[in-house]
Amino acid sequence: MKVAFFLIPKNEVVYLTPKTSMRQALEKMERQSYSAVPLVDEQGCYAGTITEGDLLWKLKNTENLDLNGMEKIMLKDITFHVKNKPVRIDSRIVDLLSVASEQNFVPVVDDQGVFIGIVRRREIITYCVELIRENESTGSRVEGG
Repeated sequence: MKVAFFLIPKNEVVYLTPKTSMRQALEKMERQSYSAVPLVDEQGCYAGTITEGDLLWKLKNTENLDLNGMEKIMLKDITFHVKNKPVRIDSRIVDLLSVASEQNFVPVVDDQGVFIGIVRRREIITYCVELIRENESTGSRVEGG
C-alpha cells in the first residue's frame, strides 16, 4: 500500500502561507473548525504547520495585542511550538504510520519538498477498523485484536 492511497490532494486542503496575517489565520481556522493548518510558501513547498496553540502563545506574549494588531503579524513571525513532520509521497506506509501516531495530519511532499496534500490520521484509523471488521467477519485472526 502507498501513501497516495490516503492522500487528500492540495486542492482539497485548507492551507495558509507564511505571509498570512495572524488575524486571517484565526478567522480561517475558526470558520473551518481546525486546530492546525499547514503552511505553504511561495514556491509551493511545505513550510510548517500553524496551530491554535502557536497563535494563543503569540497573543499571550504580545502586550496589548488586539484584532487590528493581529493584522500586522504574519505567520512567518510566529514561533511554532510543534514541528509537524512531512513524509514524502514515496515513503513506506510504516513511516507514515509512525508520524501519524503523533500528529492529527501528516503533510505530504514530493521529492523537491513541494506540498502535495495531507493524510489525516482519521482516514488511517478508519481503514484499519475496516480491515479488522473484514477479518473478523471472515473468521481471520488479527494480531493484537
